Amino acid sequence: MSLLLKNRVLLRLKSRVLSQVLSSLWPGTVLSAGKKHRVNLPELVEDELREQFVRGSGPGGQATNKTSNCVVLKHIPSGIVVKCHATRSVEQNRKCAREILKEKLEILTKGEESELLKLREESIVKKKEKRQRANENLSRKKQFKERLNSIQDENPSC
Repeated sequence: MSLLLKNRVLLRLKSRVLSQVLSSLWPGTVLSAGKKHRVNLPELVEDELREQFVRGSGPGGQATNKTSNCVVLKHIPSGIVVKCHATRSVEQNRKCAREILKEKLEILTKGEESELLKLREESIVKKKEKRQRANENLSRKKQFKERLNSIQDENPSC
């Protein structure tokens, strides 16, 4: 087995084991879209869901266009529809669609008090602050280079 293939297998096993350990420690919570923070999401009642499998689209050619592995999940009481075609696996797409639906339901029920919205707003603010710091550093570097060039222009012997 090639080294690259071994690394991929190990990464998949590590992520599965990690998610199993985390779910056993904190039942009823999931990692939200790869985020570090844990959010309590509402539980879904299977009787309130309508699930369809439709043909996928996008890159992948004939393999994705002919197979019905795209999951369309509808929450009947709220009318929220989620479509997930992240992977080729129907089971993984079903799980992904349910996670997305849980997040959307949490945002719908809690509104502005939603933990997900607060986390997203925090990340936006952090990114904005980081960008401002980077721009400030770039402007300082630019000013320093301009001063250095002006000093060298005044004193060509240096």
